[in-house]
Amino acid sequence: MSTDLTHPGVPTLEMVAAAAGVSRSTVSRVINDSPNVTAEAIAAVQRAIEDLGYVPNRAARILASRRTFSIALVIPENTAKFFADPYFATVIQGVATYLSSSDYTLTLLIAAENDAEKTRRYLQAGNVDGAIILSHHSDDRSYVQLAKSIPVVFGGRPMSAEGPDAYYVDVDNTRASQEVTERLIAAGRKRIATIAGPANMAAGLDRLEGWRRAVEAAGQPTDLIERGDFTPASGADAMRRLLDRGSDFDGVFVASAQMASGAMAVLRERGIRVPEDVGVVAFDNDYFAQSTQPPLTTVEQPTVDVGKKMASVLVRLIDGETVDTVTMMPTVIVDRTSA
Repeated sequence: MSTDLTHPGVPTLEMVAAAAGVSRSTVSRVINDSPNVTAEAIAAVQRAIEDLGYVPNRAARILASRRTFSIALVIPENTAKFFADPYFATVIQGVATYLSSSDYTLTLLIAAENDAEKTRRYLQAGNVDGAIILSHHSDDRSYVQLAKSIPVVFGGRPMSAEGPDAYYVDVDNTRASQEVTERLIAAGRKRIATIAGPANMAAGLDRLEGWRRAVEAAGQPTDLIERGDFTPASGADAMRRLLDRGSDFDGVFVASAQMASGAMAVLRERGIRVPEDVGVVAFDNDYFAQSTQPPLTTVEQPTVDVGKKMASVLVRLIDGETVDTVTMMPTVIVDRTSA
């Protein structure tokens, strides 16, 4: 009985076999990437598939290979934050670009807190061959544990020490934050504050540490710290708290361009000029960094390439290849006029 679900006029597996001059089983082995096929047979089958316009039956291929040919991209954030943050869009672009030349399809799961358990059940039920996890929080250790069931790659260093060694793709947030803060020091800023990211995310902690290293090396105090959640509103609230302390500062490193845009709006409200009164530097060279007035000096991370690399690492893991646990991507500082 044929496993092809066909309609009249649609090329079948048998037609491909006849055109290639091989058996039906040989065609099936070529389609399912079996190593037990000669190079000549592979070339003949591929020519026949192209000439006939044959599309392999996905259901039959899944049964033969025991794969779903589906990869999940999981965003453990609420929907509003997902759509507002340009970081996610560019990373997804990179993942999708890489997978477009493969046999895998991409499933996007926006897993807010109340959907997290349902998401994990879905991932562990054999619906996907592997998962990419973005925006991981330390208080959700289950995604690290998920790596015991399926291949998993994280975008950014996962903070949980539990479970197996986690595969992840990241940038050196600490070093990059230190270097961009040093732009303020080089500009003569004598007291530099920071608006840090969330304490339950590695990027929040690492960028704070980079700022701390820079100001300590310059002999400056490290007490002017407020936190946000990488959104403009949280950056505005954090800047209000900094200003309401009554402590003078002439520079601020902000852990995301989104938070910096909110912080700079508050500075304008208070009649504080950038960069004349306060120099501002940030992380992420996105729309927010480019549209502030003045435009931000900031750290640019290659988000599209990060997405491509995560997809590449995950596919290699699914294929059983040996892969480095940690992949670090480069950053550059984009100098503008806000410092």
